[in-house]
Amino acid sequence: MSEQDKFEDDLLYAMTRTGEGFRTEPAPLASGGLLRGRRRWRRRSAAAVVGGATALALVGTGAVYLAGGTGSSPVGTALTAAASGGAATSTASGAGTGSAAPTASASASQAVITGNEVLATLQALLPEGEATEGKGRGTDDSTMHGTFAGADLVFDDGHGKSLVQIAVQKHRKGQAQPHTCPADLKLSRIDSCAVTKLADGSELMLTQGHEYPDGRADTKEWSAVLTGPDGREISLSEWNAPKEKGAPDSRPNPPLTLDRLKAVVVDRSWDRIVAAVQYDGVDNAAQDTGLSLQDRRAILAQLLPAGVTVTGIDGTELVATVQLAQGQTAGSLVLRVQKMVPAPGDPKGETVFGDATVLPDGSRLKVFGPASDPKTKMMADVLRPDNIRVMVSQGPTGKTLLTPEQLTAIATSPLWKAKR
Repeated sequence: MSEQDKFEDDLLYAMTRTGEGFRTEPAPLASGGLLRGRRRWRRRSAAAVVGGATALALVGTGAVYLAGGTGSSPVGTALTAAASGGAATSTASGAGTGSAAPTASASASQAVITGNEVLATLQALLPEGEATEGKGRGTDDSTMHGTFAGADLVFDDGHGKSLVQIAVQKHRKGQAQPHTCPADLKLSRIDSCAVTKLADGSELMLTQGHEYPDGRADTKEWSAVLTGPDGREISLSEWNAPKEKGAPDSRPNPPLTLDRLKAVVVDRSWDRIVAAVQYDGVDNAAQDTGLSLQDRRAILAQLLPAGVTVTGIDGTELVATVQLAQGQTAGSLVLRVQKMVPAPGDPKGETVFGDATVLPDGSRLKVFGPASDPKTKMMADVLRPDNIRVMVSQGPTGKTLLTPEQLTAIATSPLWKAKR
């Protein structure tokens, strides 16, 4: 198989796996890259959602202004200054005791959490000091569809300013990335890294390192990441500078010790926010049609052209790889059958099927790979009126045994019916 053919096979197979979630194998990655990549992704998510917000809200008796950009509004100072009439500072004590609570009260089952509440929860867990330039993002923000909550602020305990950033997400069972420390800490400029299991089954990773692995600056980054049995992932990062990048270091070390970082992420005041955050990733159970591998094999046996047989099938509740044979010639196909769950912001699947061909029964069909180019692998993707989606493609191994018309006939067959 040529490199081009292999690339096309791999790409096609990846396309059919779309929606199952991404799982990274750490072995091929450079030492420390996975750890930093995960933290970088979390921080970029938090920065993007927080930095892009522009809102006006009230928390308690103090007006809080959320604005996009950097340093555009002293949110932290407004919280206590407006309430007390005194100096504009934000103070908190007792982190880790479970006593901290955001200014606006709500039950743990509240469906919506505002960015101001997330910001206030973070501030309440910090030691005494001044918090400025605060911004928050709650589950009420439509761009994240309730799957993220976070906040960042600049904190000064009297020994210099520090950017502090929190992100709260919730993963389905088996979809959280495992926490691992790199084999070579020095290579990643990480001074310490530890992963521990807590009594409640949560996993905690604590790290002390530097923002730049290449040593271009000495800005330090310390972080705590908590992953809980309920799917929660609470990521807290701090720097010894008022910005993650591009600002001179303002203090020798970030303000929070590792014990204090841990106390913040394990505090029970996050429970109500976690309860409001929606699970990210794909809910395979909600998309399962109830068709077992043997059910799918039996249906395929009725739809394959004469002379083509199924010699093997394996896969998940959604995606199966099917081994085929035609005489002494082997081939394969990839079959995906699922219930389409309306996506937030795209309940009718317009992103995928907006330009599809509408069939007489109301199904929408998209075909990938022109029949005129024999080197291009082909896939038929159908969304039926009953929200059953069937994707059939030439598989990643063996010869091409089916024509584009035969693949389309398999995908559009009414035999694909959910059993649940």
